[in-house]
Amino acid sequence: MTPYRPEFTAALEIFARICAAMVERGFTRPILVGGAAVEFYSMGFITTGDFDLCSPAQDTLEAEFQRHGFVRPSGPGRATRGWVHPDLGLGFEVVGDMPLDGSVTREHIALVEDFDDSPPFAIISVEDLIADRMGQYASGTAREMLAQAQTLLRLHPDANMDYLEQRVRHETGGDFGAEDVLDRQD
Repeated sequence: MTPYRPEFTAALEIFARICAAMVERGFTRPILVGGAAVEFYSMGFITTGDFDLCSPAQDTLEAEFQRHGFVRPSGPGRATRGWVHPDLGLGFEVVGDMPLDGSVTREHIALVEDFDDSPPFAIISVEDLIADRMGQYASGTAREMLAQAQTLLRLHPDANMDYLEQRVRHETGGDFGAEDVLDRQD
């Protein structure tokens, strides 16, 4: 039994099947990033309404979305760049070729091989995800991202702090480091 809400679990299972289909077709697995990765790493503590993915094979990936029952919403008030599965109400969108504009190397992409009975799927590392949240926080446009970064680090105390330092510095233009993510309750 997973700690996740049922629709998120179902969406991850579909995502895993899409990943397997992409590999069967000779492509790399799409990589889960953004809010859905936060929900995964926070074990459902922080929830999302969308799955952001990175893949250099967007057209093939979108064809797989269609094969797996996804539709692109249309009509007044339904403009979206993504795809929605009618049974789940969660959107999927390709947001780039590689996570964080290519600053993440393949060795820092995690492969989740033990999610229920699903095929393996790829996900951004928790350190890179924390760095992404800190980059958004540092931009001044998403101040709530500091709390997400802190929650993720609190839930993953085994994070590689040297790598986290490097990534947070990079994503924030040097304004913040790993020390700034630590949630100090004075």
